[in-house]
Amino acid sequence: MFDRAHDQRVRTAAFEWLRAQVDAHDDVLPWALLLQGFQLDGERVPLLSQQGIFKPRVLSHAPLSIRSSPSGPYDDGFGADDLLRYRYRFDGNDPSPDHADNHRLRFAMRERLPLVYFHGLVPGRYLASWPVFVVSDDPATLTFAVAVDDRTHGLGLDVGPQVAVHDERADIRRHYVTSAERRRLHQHAFRERVLRAYRHQCAFCRFRHAELLDAAHIVPDADTEGEPVVPNGLALCKLHHAAFDRHFLGVRPDLVVEVRPDLLREEDGPTLVHAIQRMQGISIERAVPRKVELRPGAEFLERQYQRFLEGSAAR
Repeated sequence: MFDRAHDQRVRTAAFEWLRAQVDAHDDVLPWALLLQGFQLDGERVPLLSQQGIFKPRVLSHAPLSIRSSPSGPYDDGFGADDLLRYRYRFDGNDPSPDHADNHRLRFAMRERLPLVYFHGLVPGRYLASWPVFVVSDDPATLTFAVAVDDRTHGLGLDVGPQVAVHDERADIRRHYVTSAERRRLHQHAFRERVLRAYRHQCAFCRFRHAELLDAAHIVPDADTEGEPVVPNGLALCKLHHAAFDRHFLGVRPDLVVEVRPDLLREEDGPTLVHAIQRMQGISIERAVPRKVELRPGAEFLERQYQRFLEGSAAR
């Protein structure tokens, strides 16, 4: 028999623990931390496992979380309606509508139970979205549709199955929130992949503290050609990211840094001298990724460098 009160207590504890971890560690969380989980009534409650659809022992009927992997066999993603699509659990080599884990997700859908969605960005690093709800089941495509809801609106823990899953106001809100979550996911995925490719150091000054590192777009993401892919990225510390975006600094297609000419003539304190002027003429060849497919794209660098030259000429 399903004990809704107990289920609610576990999910509330999980969501509160996740919120504390995000406050302490930022949005992207490591596998080891999520696997360790939290203590409830003297029992350890992990948030995930090797299985993509995960139900801890303390829950009887429905999963606590679902997980996508950046290198896994499932093609989870977003549909044309901006809702997440989550593939059925495999049974052998084929997705199986009758797998027990798929039945558990259907139970969560019927009972309107909130879950956590862990998006795998790079191996061992996950962006957590919660609360998420399974809102439909499509056997034709072997997928569930999943919507993200607004944490500030409430977690839906006190609403039973008597309220329709397709409540019109909830649908509108969840489509909006899920669309925003899609943008958030892409931003975090870009950052994690760029920093990993650049070995977590600034390409200009080799600064290594991740808290002060950004993934800078070579061609801005607002540009139609500003793709969120590693060849259009540079790992930069926050100072050099700002200087690069404002064309204080440019990178030639041969990976040599140039400083805007008027800044080379300017006299100021040590920050200008050491952080900007001394970048003139340095090569970042040894700082960029070793894999050819991850190195800065020539077309992105050329476009950025032309904008740098235009900005310099206007000074």
